[in-house]
Amino acid sequence: MSAVLPPVTPGPDIDTGTDRYRPITTHLAIAPPVSVVIPAMNEAENLPYVFKTLPDWIHEVVLVDGDSTDDTVAVARELRPDVKVVRQTGKGKGDALIAGFAACTGDIVVMVDADGSADGNEIVSYVSALVSGADFAKGSRFANGGGTDDMTLVRKLGNRLLCAAVNRKFGARYTDLCYGYNAFWRHCLERIDLDCTGFEVETLMNIRVVTAGLKVQEIPSHEYLRIHGVSNLRAVRDGLRVLRVILTERSNRRALRGRPRRAPLTAVAPGEVS
Repeated sequence: MSAVLPPVTPGPDIDTGTDRYRPITTHLAIAPPVSVVIPAMNEAENLPYVFKTLPDWIHEVVLVDGDSTDDTVAVARELRPDVKVVRQTGKGKGDALIAGFAACTGDIVVMVDADGSADGNEIVSYVSALVSGADFAKGSRFANGGGTDDMTLVRKLGNRLLCAAVNRKFGARYTDLCYGYNAFWRHCLERIDLDCTGFEVETLMNIRVVTAGLKVQEIPSHEYLRIHGVSNLRAVRDGLRVLRVILTERSNRRALRGRPRRAPLTAVAPGEVS
């Protein structure tokens, strides 16, 4: 599924005889295609900055448009004619990401915000972690080497408290919780079964990858200030939604533990009903 090759000079694809590997850096080559999902609503002014930092070796960009009233879609298509545009029918960031994930064809999926706060040049670090054995590469602004220019003291405190709650209740070791820059193998979606619509989606993902037993590696990441526009994030409102997710997932976990074990099913041939 993936391979790390000896040092190579970036250039044309390398034919190994069995697979084709595209050189990414002088020390890394990957076989799986990478999809980048960008949820966006009225982000036309920011997209040139976002797209500019995306590596040229990614497989596809999936833009999920949340019923924008500006030129978000037109700008995206001008910047990258092959962009895949998904029209969001629901509301909220979680709903947008779920729609974007469903449209991906790459083996690796990377989540990137459309406000210009994320540096696309960091994607290689996420991909490196995945091809080296991780299932989920989680961005962290508070891991050694990370940072943020965009968090108020209140948000930092809230993030720290909520992160501590997740670590304690689910046995995680996160240094950051509510951050939208993450990457994972697409097959992991079958294990985490996302079902929320708002900004709490990142927290739900972080909890469910742990409870599913997936291997997580944190990636130091720097969050920059939004370039244009105003964020739809509301610290108190969305903080309460995150807390509700934590409590709900904890209750669900206890309920599953309390269920009596069922006898194993007897295998049946295709077409038969047991």
